[in-house]
Amino acid sequence: MRKKLTKAIFPVAGLGTRFLPATKSVPKEIMTLVDRPLVQYAIDEAREAGIKEFIFVTSRGKGALEDYFDNAPQLEQELRKKGKDELLEILKSTNMDSGEIAYTRQNKALGLGHAVWCARRLIGNEPFAVILPDDVIAAEKSCLAQMAEAFKETDGENNMVAAMEVPPDKASAYGVLDVKEDMGRMVSTKGMVEKPAPGEAPSNLAVIGRYILTPTVLQKLNKKQTGAGGEIQLTDAIDSARDEGEEVFGFRFEGERFDCGSKSGFLQATVAFALNRPELRDDLMKYLTDVVQPAKAAQ
Repeated sequence: MRKKLTKAIFPVAGLGTRFLPATKSVPKEIMTLVDRPLVQYAIDEAREAGIKEFIFVTSRGKGALEDYFDNAPQLEQELRKKGKDELLEILKSTNMDSGEIAYTRQNKALGLGHAVWCARRLIGNEPFAVILPDDVIAAEKSCLAQMAEAFKETDGENNMVAAMEVPPDKASAYGVLDVKEDMGRMVSTKGMVEKPAPGEAPSNLAVIGRYILTPTVLQKLNKKQTGAGGEIQLTDAIDSARDEGEEVFGFRFEGERFDCGSKSGFLQATVAFALNRPELRDDLMKYLTDVVQPAKAAQ
């Protein structure tokens, strides 16, 4: 019997060194785009896709991330006392019910595949999603919700990765799909190459931080085989699931992806999300116009 997709893994054990010194005391995942932490965007996306169980793979120093999802009775009481009902509703939307969220530790930085493997006992024998909060996707329907619908069309017994087209000179930074058949939104694949050498990528379709996977992938990760960079690569385990007769589909999602693991991507996302807020748009647009036009004239 086909099982529903209800569980998602959020690998958040990274040190966030590209954002030092901020990440010396603040987990990167709760750095804010406008007024919402990166991880909140990921949680909201998962909820829209029907996820009910949220599994975080953390590491030392992530206590503030765990606290973020807890109730804040004193703050709620103050907001209620001052009649700030709108803020109170926003605050309540960040709370997670007891038993809805779980944490497990990755005590060594051995790669994304290893981080996913750390959550294996919480997944069991069910399909699961993997969401990388660094990849923030602005879309009318969330990327994972789009994938969940497509996953059902594959009978829920194959693996699926989100994919987007990248310039050839950028392909070496990604896992890249070797396409067998292009069906438009979906592509069937005959392989995946993790961080191919420049000029050796099999296509321009790169894997980004959204996955829907079968338990077979966890079985492959049990072997703890290292790949590119000497790390346990998730793409390698997904690719090897073909040995058990499972296919791997790439899914071209609708939306704009921001790489918030980089400073430039984080800044671009901040501007894009702020411009989408009616109460912020006019002032920000005026500021950007005042800055950009003189800069262009100076050139």
